[in-house]
Formats: sequence, structure tokens, C-alpha cells
Amino acid sequence: MVSDPITGLEMELADMWQRGRAQARTYARAIHPKLDPALYPVLVILNRSDVVRMSDLICTLDIEKSTLTRQIDAAARLGLVERIPDPDDARAKLVALTPEARTKLTTIRNHQIDRWRARLAKWDTDDITTLTALLHRLGSSED
Repeated sequence: MVSDPITGLEMELADMWQRGRAQARTYARAIHPKLDPALYPVLVILNRSDVVRMSDLICTLDIEKSTLTRQIDAAARLGLVERIPDPDDARAKLVALTPEARTKLTTIRNHQIDRWRARLAKWDTDDITTLTALLHRLGSSED
């Protein structure tokens, strides 16, 4: 065990992120065999809303416009997303999952939740609530 709690935390988070990236590769393949795993987080965000502005995705993901455009183009070619004209701004585009992609992502999310329920079945509910609050606090703290 590491004696410095910050170093220990950093190591645990790095390990967790690595496992998350590995799972994202698996889930990306489940959605479509040709889906780039880097696109999986974009699809997860899209699954939380009916439509999302491209500009909002750029801010949320903190990526360049050209990178997101290439990713959305690739997802559209695979039949996973569609671009919709923004009714409030003729210059802007909205992005939405296709019904097929939404169904696949919902199935994956339900599977993930079932796995978390199984992993945390013996945990006290208050511990899960505390962990959730602490992760939110860590994620929303400024650099």
C-alpha cells in the first residue's frame, strides 16, 4: 500500500480509468464492430438526451470541432447518429442517436447497472451514497 494518500488515490483512479477504457472498447464493439472506441463516450452523452448541439458536445468533451465532426461523420456512416437542423439557429446542427443505436446503448447501460448492483450488493446503501457524493465532489473540483 502507498503511504501517501494522494498517490494512492491517483493510482486507483488510473487503474479505474484503464478498466473503463477497456470496457468502452468492448461496448463499442457491441454497438457496431467498426465503431472506434473513442466514439463511445460521445454516444453515451447522446443517449442522455433526445438531441444535443454540436457546440455543447465540443464543450462537454473538450475536443476540437474538427475532431468531433470526424467522429460524428464516422458514427453517421455506421448508421448510429443523425444530424438535424437546429430550429433555433440555421447555422447550427443538432445530433441525435438513431433508434437502433439508442436501443443498443440502453441495453448496454442496463447491463452496466446490473453489474454495479451485483458488485455492490453487499455494500451498505449509505456507503454507496457517500461514494457517489465524494466522486461528484472530486469531479467538480477545479484544477
